[in-house]
Order: sequence, then C-alpha cells, then structure tokens
Amino acid sequence: MSGVGGGAASARPLLLRGVRVVDTLHGASPEDAPVDVLLRDGLVAAVGPRLVEPGVEVLDLDGRWLMPGLWDAHVHMDQWALARQRLDLAGATSAAHAATLIAARLRDRPLPEGAMLVAHGFRDGLWDDAPTADLLDRAIAAAGLPPSPVVAVSSDLHCGWLSSPALVRLGSTGHETGLLREAEWFAVAGGIDEVTGDVLDRWVHDAARAAAARGVVGIVELEIADNISAWARRIREGSRSLRVEAGVWPQHLDHALALGLASGDLLPGLDGGLLALGPLKVISDGSLNTRTAFCHDPYPGLSGPHAHGMLTVPPEELVPLMARAHGGGLSCAIHAIGDHANTLALDAFEATGARGSIEHAQLLTVPDAERMAALGVVASIQPEHAMDDRDVADRHWVGRTDRAFAYATLARTGARLALGSDAPVAPLDPWVAIDAAVHRTRGGRPAWHPEQRLDRLTALHGSVRTHVGAGQPADLVVLDTDPRDPATALRQMPVVATMLAGRWTHTTL
Repeated sequence: MSGVGGGAASARPLLLRGVRVVDTLHGASPEDAPVDVLLRDGLVAAVGPRLVEPGVEVLDLDGRWLMPGLWDAHVHMDQWALARQRLDLAGATSAAHAATLIAARLRDRPLPEGAMLVAHGFRDGLWDDAPTADLLDRAIAAAGLPPSPVVAVSSDLHCGWLSSPALVRLGSTGHETGLLREAEWFAVAGGIDEVTGDVLDRWVHDAARAAAARGVVGIVELEIADNISAWARRIREGSRSLRVEAGVWPQHLDHALALGLASGDLLPGLDGGLLALGPLKVISDGSLNTRTAFCHDPYPGLSGPHAHGMLTVPPEELVPLMARAHGGGLSCAIHAIGDHANTLALDAFEATGARGSIEHAQLLTVPDAERMAALGVVASIQPEHAMDDRDVADRHWVGRTDRAFAYATLARTGARLALGSDAPVAPLDPWVAIDAAVHRTRGGRPAWHPEQRLDRLTALHGSVRTHVGAGQPADLVVLDTDPRDPATALRQMPVVATMLAGRWTHTTL
C-alpha cells in the first residue's frame, strides 16, 4: 500500500501567511483580520500578525479560511470501503424496484464464477411490499439469468436480504423469508466480504484519502473487527491519511485490557502517532428502519414480544461489561437508538461511573437529554440519519418525533455533541453531517422539526477536536469561504487543502 507522506516528525516547518482563522468555539465576524500561522514539529508553534521566522518556507494563503481538521466520530471503515464498490439501492422505492435494480446489475455485469453480488443501502421501512428471497429469485429469473447468490445490506447495517442461493451459501437455509435481522444477520454478515485482506486494505486506504479530501483528519473506527490489529497493520504498511481511534468490541476486550492503555492513549511502536485506543463498543438495541430500536411505546401495527423493538444487551449484561472496561481505563460507546434503550444506557453509565458516549441517541425523553448532560455522556450523533429517516420516523415514531434526533434539545442541556456519519449508513463527509444538523432538510423539502436545528458554530464545534492555537496539533483545513457565514453552502463545501500533523494529506494549492 502506498502512503501519503510521513509521520509528524517528518513535517517541515512552514509559515502559513495571511489566513483568516475560523474559531469554532467562540465565533467571530467574517471580517476577521488575516494572521500568520507557524507550524513546526507537527504542531502550531505560533499565531499572530506578520510573523517572521528566518529560513522557514512561507505559503501565502491570500486571505483563505483556516480551521481545525474535522473528525468523524462514528465510522465502520471496512464497510464504508466495501460500500464504495457495491450496488447502491438507496433510491429503491419498493422491494420490487430493488429486485429489478439487482437483476439489471447481474444482467449488465455478470458475476464471475463463484462470486456473490453484494448491494447496500436499501430502506424497507416505507415499502409496501416485503423483501423476500422469492422476490429476488423471481426477478433474476425474469431477466433470463440463472439462480444467483445475492445479498443486499440494509442502510442501517442491521439486516440483510438474501436470495435463495445466498441463503444456502451462508448457511441460513431454514429461514422462511430471506430477510435476516439483528443477531440472525450479524451471525452471517461476515461471510459476504469475499475480498482478500490486501484488497480490502487498499480500498480502505482509498476511502481514507477520499475522507482527507473532505477535510477529515481523524475517525473513531467502530467496525465489528479487531480494529487495533487492522489499523496497526495499515499504518505500518503506509496509511497516513487519518488519525484513528480503534474501537473495541466485547470479544476483543481482553486483548485491549492486556495492552495496559486507556482510551485515547497512542499505540506504541507506530510511526506518526496516528493510532490510539478507542472505546468499548456495545450495541444495546436495534434500529429505527428495522423497527428494532427499543422504545417505551410499541411500534404502530406490531404486537408480540418485539412490539417495542429489541433489547440486544440487557442491563444485567451491559452494566458489568461497562464496569470492567471502565476499570481498565476504557471509555464506553453504547449504541442506543430507542428511548427506552437510551434510558437503560444512561442508567448503566450512572451505575458504573463510566465515561464515554451514547451512539445515535435518536429518540430521547427530555429528562434523559438532561441526564446525559449531567452525567457528562457525549451525544455521538449522525445528523444525516435524520434526513434519511424522517419519513420512517413519522410513520413508526408517530407522535414522538418532536424528541427524535433532538439536537437542539441536547445542545440546550449542555450535553457535548460529537458529529459523525456511521458510514456507510451515511457518507463519510462531515460537511454533509454539518449541513443536515444546521438545516434539517435536503433536496428542497421543508425543514423537518426546524426547532431542533443547530446553529453553524455548534455544528462545527461538534465536528472538531482542536483549535488553531499555539501548542495544538497542526491538523488543519484550508477553505475558500467561511463556513460560519450563512451564505456559505455547507453540503458542497469545497476543501482547498487538508493537513495532518503539519503535512498535507490533500491539497489543490
């Protein structure tokens, strides 16, 4: 794998002349006077007007805007890299439509012998027909094609839709419909990634470079994998585009604790200080689109044991798991989407004293939003999900959407917000997330619950970890416009250059 430059120690001193600094914490007017920024040893050494540093390279940025590098607080990088290669079903309006798209791909690009077609991004929460193996099989046959192994992964990653040959290949022949949800799906999901490790690493590297081109300097990696080992290998092989905090799943907790490191500590022996230990990741409930997010109220039209969704890790398992991680110095990232799941997750934080985040926090009671702030639990949110799921929420959380994706409520309580994508559920592009948080709309539709919009400064602050000041990491983004200006379009924000530890990871300068 080819790298994109050396580590922090290799960055040469550089003086950025004439930049307008975007203060994501305090804000300022677009008329801020340009200053100079001196970079040395991967850090910001000085900020001020007309700095003089003999013998240092000078780059005149001619009044462009300089801001801290962007972080994505929730990424599944392997899945995002794979999704970039897969058939996209996000535009499918029904199961029949999706099946037709799949059959067309098979017809236009026949599968190599032994291969399996993997599609991604379908959302069946609003479909009037059911995704079944029989429907897929019939669409493929109607296109004049032989039976083919096909797996479609839902947009939220919580279910898979399989053709009959795929069910056989993955050992799920006893399932009646071909639609596998939650644990049933996770048990076979690993079998669809039929690429070699070196190919996957190359695709991940390409995805990381693409992220850097959007101003990203770091990610919290929450792939269901041994992320510590995977990213140590990638960095040793030359990956230099991003800082990575490697999340730890329960099955890898022993390994993480044996390292003797706390979350946020750098892994030793790696060039550039790019890999740190991340949080323990636990999925405590399902998702909205699959109607498995665990809620206080039942889903309309559902009855039986899962009418309220699914609690995948109950408190009697969650609390000791979090306590063990906390005792070993790890923070905790607890997936909770339904309001009842959020209540239980906050109960677990309170009982254990653990620090960390609730991932998604899509449906909250007002007392729980206030409790999140009081406990110091970070709200790790993915604002583009609100745009993807607004219609699903209006149907399945009817009467409750005033407290769904309640970002302004969380901000008012004083809760710390960390913005992300949950890629591949949404694109790994912080500007998409920032735009969704600020405008609560896309595609010309009216804003959805506009009372829950964030102001630009709050959304930007939730997307960065540093500021442009002496002693801070030289993780920086150069822009042609001020993202705080209401006239600046956010979703299509052009990024002039991205710098990580004082070296360019992307530049058009």
